[in-house]
Amino acid sequence: MSNETSNRLTHLAEDGSAAMVDVGDKADTTRIAEAEGHVRMKRETLSLILAGDMKKGDVIGAARIAGIMAAKQTANLIPLCHPLALTKVSVDITPDESLPGLRVRATAKLTGKTGVEMEALTAASIACLTIYDMGKAVDRGMEIGGIRVVAKSGGKSGDWAIQPESAGQPGSAG
Repeated sequence: MSNETSNRLTHLAEDGSAAMVDVGDKADTTRIAEAEGHVRMKRETLSLILAGDMKKGDVIGAARIAGIMAAKQTANLIPLCHPLALTKVSVDITPDESLPGLRVRATAKLTGKTGVEMEALTAASIACLTIYDMGKAVDRGMEIGGIRVVAKSGGKSGDWAIQPESAGQPGSAG
């Protein structure tokens, strides 16, 4: 897996102003990105969510749909992102008693000229925010964290993934 990174910021013009990257000459390739995040909460809150006893309804189902919807809106939220025709977005939410809380993993996919890391990150972020929103009535101390890209494939830079031995370190790749 390639860990090659650019030595310059791609969203800056020669004069230093913000600019949308021109991807017109790039080849279409299948591109996939996975991102993760988590929401740490009281054990009692996790139990209520898993039992389906939250006043606002199905927290996990709503967060999954919110994440998918958010991925499709990324270009409207992040100023220099390209609008993309996503072919797949999935959001998986699993309980983790060791947090305690919920872990979120989002995947975005397309065949196109630019990557989908921002769409996967947006899906994971909004899913976590939705979990917080739906649980805050019983647990205002919930903590959102760990939002990061964990893998990407496709494009000129090739494949990249967090390495298992350094998976706990922010920004680490092998």
